[in-house]
Amino acid sequence: MASRLQIRLLTWDVKDTLLRLCRPVGEEYATKARAHGLEVEAATLGQTFSQAYRAQSHSFPNYGLSRGLTSRQWWLDVIQQTFRLAGVRDTQAVAPIADQLYKDFSSPHTWQVLEGAKATLRRCRKRGLRLAVISNFDKRLEDILVGLGLREHFDFVLTSEAAGWPKPDPRIFLEALRLAHLEPAVAAHVGDSYCCDYQGARAVGMHAFLVPGPGPLDPEVKDSVPKEHILPSLSHLLPALDLLEGSHLGL
Repeated sequence: MASRLQIRLLTWDVKDTLLRLCRPVGEEYATKARAHGLEVEAATLGQTFSQAYRAQSHSFPNYGLSRGLTSRQWWLDVIQQTFRLAGVRDTQAVAPIADQLYKDFSSPHTWQVLEGAKATLRRCRKRGLRLAVISNFDKRLEDILVGLGLREHFDFVLTSEAAGWPKPDPRIFLEALRLAHLEPAVAAHVGDSYCCDYQGARAVGMHAFLVPGPGPLDPEVKDSVPKEHILPSLSHLLPALDLLEGSHLGL
């Protein structure tokens, strides 16, 4: 007689799965620039931040750790390049703005917990599930989670900075499983990224659920992800987990 699948560990992405910024990046940057006497449009900074972030991630993956950078220096470089692309060439003028922005994005006050996140985590713990974080974040994440009242729900928090590999690299998922002393078949990952979270977890044999957020689904996601793995909101997680466990007995 077949034994029922029982998920024992849920690992979680953080940004845009459990937390999001209180204000768009461009607005935060423009506000801090204005406080230091620089007037730059928020919309412009939002666009140039995206360009700078993509370029930095391509040139120096995972905070440039393998190239001798610290995550703090990596972010300060992103901020400098954001303002440079927006037309501000004076690096000395931007330096105090960059320092302040780095501190601000380290603060829980810059972030907000997504609707349903705390209630879902509490229900998961009540059910007896072990919970952990797998996030492409830097060392600031622990303090942010503590400040927002979420850290207490997790057995451990594994960031890409600490692990040395970012999602979807299989090694970060395997490291989480090693820390939990569990096989991938009894673990599931929850996140908002099809590539980093859903595909990354499934590549090592874990189960996965996708929380894509508002807006239409990308055609690739719609074609590739079974609808029972897609969560319209976090409140759908435990019913989806019941369905997953039941399906392994044909229930």
